Amino acid sequence: MGLTCAHVSGLIAAAVILIPLNGHTGRPVHDFFAGKNLLTIVVLVVLGGVAVWVGGVLNLAPALRWFSLGQEPDPQQRRTATKLAGRQSLILVMTWAASGMAFILLNRDAGSAVAVPALLGVAFGAAAAVSTSLLLTQRPLRAILAVAARDSEGIVMVPGVLARLVLMWLLCSALPCGAIASLMFIKANGWILEKTAAVEIAIVVVSLAAVLLGLPVMILTSRSISDPIHEVIEAMAAVERGRTSTSVAVYERSEIGRLQSGFNRMVAGIAERERLRDLFGRHVGADVARRALQEGVSLSGDVREAAILFIDLVGSTNLAANRPPQEVAQVLNNFFQIVVHAVDRRHGLINKFQGDAVLAVFGAPLSVPGAASAALATARLLRDQLRQLPLVDFGIGVSAGSVFAGNIGAENRYEYTVIGDAVNEAARLADVAKTFAGRVVCSAAAIDRADQAERQHWASRGDTVLRGRTTPTHVFVPTGTSA
Repeated sequence: MGLTCAHVSGLIAAAVILIPLNGHTGRPVHDFFAGKNLLTIVVLVVLGGVAVWVGGVLNLAPALRWFSLGQEPDPQQRRTATKLAGRQSLILVMTWAASGMAFILLNRDAGSAVAVPALLGVAFGAAAAVSTSLLLTQRPLRAILAVAARDSEGIVMVPGVLARLVLMWLLCSALPCGAIASLMFIKANGWILEKTAAVEIAIVVVSLAAVLLGLPVMILTSRSISDPIHEVIEAMAAVERGRTSTSVAVYERSEIGRLQSGFNRMVAGIAERERLRDLFGRHVGADVARRALQEGVSLSGDVREAAILFIDLVGSTNLAANRPPQEVAQVLNNFFQIVVHAVDRRHGLINKFQGDAVLAVFGAPLSVPGAASAALATARLLRDQLRQLPLVDFGIGVSAGSVFAGNIGAENRYEYTVIGDAVNEAARLADVAKTFAGRVVCSAAAIDRADQAERQHWASRGDTVLRGRTTPTHVFVPTGTSA
């Protein structure tokens, strides 16, 4: 359809070029459209349209066989796809050349009076048809070329942006001006135009040709630059919205193609970094991952006030011995999922999964207002939620105090952790909690650092000596239900 419409536009351009020559070529132009010439022109137009239609179908059919089925083309099909635009232009040029030669041969008795204007009309008509066909078919052809060029840097060698703009200037400005100068010289010698012909006729002819050929050429050139850039802009907007799987098609080898392929590589790098960051964050926590990306490889750390929550399962060894591995894994996953959601809700950090135990930190690596209150509220919430799980018993200990929070290890292998008496105390309180009905115990250090609203949910249970210690620790247990 695009080729046929382009062929018709070429016929209109040829007619517009020939009409101003009426009465100035030695033979009136109406003779071209009268008698047998009129029948000849009609036949040539119809045959030319059929030839263009059939040629366009035959040109496109091989590519449509794999493109319409969503198949990946083989190397030969890729090479064939690169020639689609060139072949369609060749179809139009050959059709116009054959029609022009046939018309000239049928009017050979008229000599140059018919041959020269006919050649002029064929030249302008064919040029208009070719440029219009590229304008009308570039989008569907681009879709095929994009698939053919997939996973490559483009398969079509085309002029760069500067060369396209220079070519557009030649066709739309330099060539018409040169044609005007040439026609004036030809008129002065009486070769095509009569010497008595007005100079305005030559200007009208060339001006019409410049308008008819320049507009599609200008549109084609500008769209060949603006369309790919617009695709990149839309893809950039999609990436800004978080769609890092976005990519643009690369179908030519030029600055535009390098821009498209460069954008794809950049987005692939962003997607890979986000994937690694997400994976890293799942292992060490989002806040720790963000800090590591900002600070790089460093074994630094600092001492800060933090609250520690330690939770340990009871009887996990017997559970593993008496249940299938898949069931044990499901129980542990349900347990860890509840713990992670509860800790995240209060902006805590899951620092470690230690078999069937979890160490959570509030107040590191990022300072959290009311870290002790957040840890105590999380412990109460976990007490209620974990009771709903079958086959699960637990102990939760909460403490608070000064801890070292930072990277421990070597530069090529380290982990973020917290070290301090509060950590050890929370672990031992978790053991003590297994002997209490509520399964949750905290130290006085945590209660002292909590706000008044949170303290109201806790009651003193006296002093107890924790494992490995000689001095007693004052402990508290929650009262009522969590908010």
